[in-house]
Amino acid sequence: MPSLRQLRFLTALAETLNFSRAAEICHVTQPTLSTGLKELEGRLGVALAERTRHSVMLTPAGQDIAERACKILAEIKDIEVVAHQRSGAFQGEIKLGMIPTVGPFLLPRTLPRIRKLWPDLRIFLREELTDSLVAGLAEGRLDLLLAALPYDVGDAVVEPLFQDGYQLAVSKHHGLARRHAAQPEDLSHTPLLLLERGHCLQRHALSAFPGAALHADDSFAATSLATLVSMVEEGLGITLLPNLAVKAGVTRGHEVALLPLQGACPRQVVLAWRPGSPHAATFTQLAVLFRETHARE
Repeated sequence: MPSLRQLRFLTALAETLNFSRAAEICHVTQPTLSTGLKELEGRLGVALAERTRHSVMLTPAGQDIAERACKILAEIKDIEVVAHQRSGAFQGEIKLGMIPTVGPFLLPRTLPRIRKLWPDLRIFLREELTDSLVAGLAEGRLDLLLAALPYDVGDAVVEPLFQDGYQLAVSKHHGLARRHAAQPEDLSHTPLLLLERGHCLQRHALSAFPGAALHADDSFAATSLATLVSMVEEGLGITLLPNLAVKAGVTRGHEVALLPLQGACPRQVVLAWRPGSPHAATFTQLAVLFRETHARE
């Protein structure tokens, strides 16, 4: 039977595709990791990885086994969490994944309250696109997601936090800059500067007005909201910015005008976790802290 140590070696290699970095993650020497994986291959009777001078890749069997190993190790971690909770004091670590259009604008203001409530809790943060976060949650690589709906998060438990609307951002010299608010028809014939594909905000922005024919500017795609704001400031287009980012100051210091969007469908900011997670009670308390932090703005 494979040992937990060997499974950790395999999952580390699957994450890094590099023997040296995998060994560092596991706090062992590279020869020790390589020997452990060779022993695992011998025990299972199947090759798990292909190694050349310049690259490492998992075999199909190795990829399948690594995904299952992630889930097994996540279950083992859950057992440890249950034991800690039964001992009367919550401690340990939580791996929180967040999308870049929510986490940076909400988490920094909430962390001081989290640390005050759980001084022994360590939170490891990962900022990724939603597809990667959902996969990481299912595989056990992540414990909790801070994301935005609508989006398919599988069978995850979803705890709604708040609705996040949008504002139209235009250059101070744009024809709409002097308006008090924007209407759907103001956007129907103007391509929107948006984040690159893979960011759920792109999809959310284009569906903000279901009855309007909104479309993206195909000649440009940004990797961050800060880039979008800079492009708008230069008069290269217009964009929709979530209220969460606006309140956090994403446009501060930029010559842009912001217009409320009447009747726009907001996105829903949520926490999500695996069904049966031993952290569920803690995650529910975290949701309260996030809601209270947002409400104070």
